[in-house]
Amino acid sequence: MTSDGLVRWGIVGTANIARAQFLPALRQAGGAASAVAGRDAARAEKYARENGIDRAITGYQALIEDPGIDALYIPLPNSLHAEWTIRALQAGKPVLCEKPLCGRLADTERVLAAAMETGTLLWEAFVFPFHDQLRQVREMLEAGAIGEVAEIASNFHFPLSGQPNIRLSPQLDGGALLDVGCYPVRLAQELFGTGHESAWARWVIGPDGVDVDTWGVLGYPGGRRLMLSCGFRRSYDTFTRLEGTRGSIHLSNPFHPGPADTCRVLAAGAPPREVAASSGEPSFTAAIRHINGVILGELQPRLLAIQTSLETARALDDLARAAAAG
Repeated sequence: MTSDGLVRWGIVGTANIARAQFLPALRQAGGAASAVAGRDAARAEKYARENGIDRAITGYQALIEDPGIDALYIPLPNSLHAEWTIRALQAGKPVLCEKPLCGRLADTERVLAAAMETGTLLWEAFVFPFHDQLRQVREMLEAGAIGEVAEIASNFHFPLSGQPNIRLSPQLDGGALLDVGCYPVRLAQELFGTGHESAWARWVIGPDGVDVDTWGVLGYPGGRRLMLSCGFRRSYDTFTRLEGTRGSIHLSNPFHPGPADTCRVLAAGAPPREVAASSGEPSFTAAIRHINGVILGELQPRLLAIQTSLETARALDDLARAAAAG
């Protein structure tokens, strides 16, 4: 810890998401951006200088072994998650690994086995379960605001621009389903509270060999279902509907809500109403605040990867197999 009791974070790699999402949230949540590691020393030093990070370190392993680091954020390409997360866990460093935890089910199983064997804390960077918006949605559902949720219809699309892009690399486990389709899958897991029973999907494979547009259905016990749509070819769209037996909840962005987003409740026999969609904080803030509290011994850990990630990985694998089978 720092002299003032802040958790010292290290960032494995010089990814854009760390600059855009992790670092602003870390500063809001409280914590020290102590080091960033890169394979290229000059690039790592430039990244550290431009983003207010204390030190640049050459090589990921050197950062993992650094005694001045308390926790690690791993925003590497999907295909590298397993190797570097396992190394960090074996070194006893708590990890926040970008989603999906791994690009392949077998790798996810290896990482979770390492987390259980070492006892080191591991979170997958789905941050929306920590948001106030999801807490409010849960409370409304538990109070019967729209009856029993029978169907979730959830989108995650954005136009992908710029070449090359790691999201389009088969070797790096890219593709729309893994990059953004994982969000609706995790949302359904959170709200249905159980694993899926069936999967159907179709996709469009782009010129680079990964899916660029995917749609599908996951079936859950009792006839409940997730209908998902994701891709890189449409304008930004995260609209999600929770359809219940006595109404619906419309969320403009359940995953990374901002000040302009809405959560609208349409219940039978009642006027429409809106609840706050965003606390105004950067999206990662609540998750980082929780992790800091756990590391400092102030909070009990929740939403650990060993509790949540295997079902997500199984659902993504089943959807990919269904889409590939045509």
